[in-house]
Amino acid sequence: MTGERCVDRRPGLSVRLKLTLSYAGFLVIAGVLLLAAVWVFLLRGRSNSLAVPDRSDFLRVFDPSNFGPVVFVPAGILVLAFLLVFGLVGGWLLAGRMLAPLTRITNATRMAANGSLSHRIRLPGRKDEFRELADAFDTMLAQLEAHVAEQQRFAANASHELRTPLAITKTLLDAARTDPYRDTGRLVDRLQAVNTRAIDLTEALLLLSRANLRSFTREPVDLSLMAEEAIETLLPLAEGRGVTIETSGDITPTLGSPTLLLQLTTNLVQNAIVHNLPEQGTVWVKTSVRPMTVELTVENTGEQLTPQQVSTLTEPFQRGTERLHSDHAGVGLGLTIVKTITQAHDGTLTLTPRPAGGVRITVELPAMSPHTDGEKSGS
Repeated sequence: MTGERCVDRRPGLSVRLKLTLSYAGFLVIAGVLLLAAVWVFLLRGRSNSLAVPDRSDFLRVFDPSNFGPVVFVPAGILVLAFLLVFGLVGGWLLAGRMLAPLTRITNATRMAANGSLSHRIRLPGRKDEFRELADAFDTMLAQLEAHVAEQQRFAANASHELRTPLAITKTLLDAARTDPYRDTGRLVDRLQAVNTRAIDLTEALLLLSRANLRSFTREPVDLSLMAEEAIETLLPLAEGRGVTIETSGDITPTLGSPTLLLQLTTNLVQNAIVHNLPEQGTVWVKTSVRPMTVELTVENTGEQLTPQQVSTLTEPFQRGTERLHSDHAGVGLGLTIVKTITQAHDGTLTLTPRPAGGVRITVELPAMSPHTDGEKSGS
């Protein structure tokens, strides 16, 4: 193993053997108490007082007319021996039956440790502690399998996206080498555009990594101010594309990273501007306060989208035809970054297609309570 040291433990008894000995020991103790009780009550039948028996009492025959000729000590030893054997055998079988679900869970854990994440325990029967553990383990395996598959797709897509600008750069340089009289000004412009795109993609990947690690300091942030700053920055882009931006809402205090939340808001507004109608499009930006959360909603006009199409918009490098042929195509990570930043701030992201076309995107984050605000202000 790498990264963690295995705990060096001494060999010990198995849980099944421990349970077996516990059952047998309990049964023997119960038998001893039962025989002791019979013994005491037999002595009470012999005399009016509970005298402490002496050695001769162990071998005497008590009241032959009522109890028959019983030799107490040999009979008691036989009973205890029978209880011990019965307790060991019965305890072993009972412990094995009770621990069978744990064996299935252990086998599934070993398979997962060896890289098989598709296996599920699916423990049958009614709900109990073992089945709750098995169901929780199955849920963890499903989430882990989905996460690994998503990471593999992301790595493959990121490799492809990073290879594309490098391949274009190589092609341009090869062409320039074979044709020394080529227009170098145009070549430099193309190289600069390709290099800028590669830098943007690299920065987006680094931002995703930072948000996933949650390596940021949480500070009081007003989402409405983030929205105003993002709109002011992107207003030239909206005017150039004939898109109108309408804003409304309340002060929305939350705790988080101002840099990441500004990036989230900017990505949402830019996405709404770029993927809009060819002309006379509209973007609505609204902030609102709920009892326990604050909301930022960005919606836009645009082409008709199905719920299936909307559900894929937050996946990495999911870009349609309109995006690929746009002069603001981006790197295909805009909404992926929004999703990651939202999750890093313990929020939820909801995408809904608008009946008239376009999409409505809502980011819901935990609201900052007045008590928290006071603590932050006083620190």
